[in-house]
Amino acid sequence: MQERAARTRALIVRAAAELFARDGYGGVTYRQIAAAAEVSVGSLTFHFASKSDLADTIQAEGTQATRLAVERVTDAGGPALQQVLGITVELTKLLEDTACAWAAPRLMRERQGSGLWSKLWLPTVHDLLAQAHAAGQLRDSARPEDLSTLVEHLVGGTETYLRDRVGTEREHQEYEDAATRLGRVWSLVLEGVSPDPALALARPPELPAPRPRREADAAL
Repeated sequence: MQERAARTRALIVRAAAELFARDGYGGVTYRQIAAAAEVSVGSLTFHFASKSDLADTIQAEGTQATRLAVERVTDAGGPALQQVLGITVELTKLLEDTACAWAAPRLMRERQGSGLWSKLWLPTVHDLLAQAHAAGQLRDSARPEDLSTLVEHLVGGTETYLRDRVGTEREHQEYEDAATRLGRVWSLVLEGVSPDPALALARPPELPAPRPRREADAAL
């Protein structure tokens, strides 16, 4: 019974996260969540007393996953600029593959007192860019604060790209992974901001190949 309850809870969280990410906190009802998770409203209420409680859980899981993604990159070390690239790729993969992480930015924007999702990782990015500038990994004219803004827009654009993609793809159609898309943008950026040819030719690590559309995407 406990295992079954845990599976049901996980289904509810995933279904709600995808709905929140797509339609926003105010655009989703309790009944819509129950229908998407294929559970009764009574079962939904048993696991989560309110929509707010469910959103709190999703935000917490998304926040934790985001922090761990950043830590994986910084713990591995390496040149500061390469760590920045690594963080953007990890966050992009996280948004694409983890429903709670995808929902967290929108929930945090729309719910009062939640803060901004970018504050979980942008200060680390800015510190790394300052280190990269001091180490000569950036052109003198490439100010860390300006590049921090660029990184914020690149990662934020992934959230929008994923949301816009839902409902526009036909079943079985292949799509380009958001991380692959980001890698191409970074290649263009690095050619313009880095004086180091080795860094200019660097690619974010472990970029996935295009893959078939997920069943989870088809269900939305």
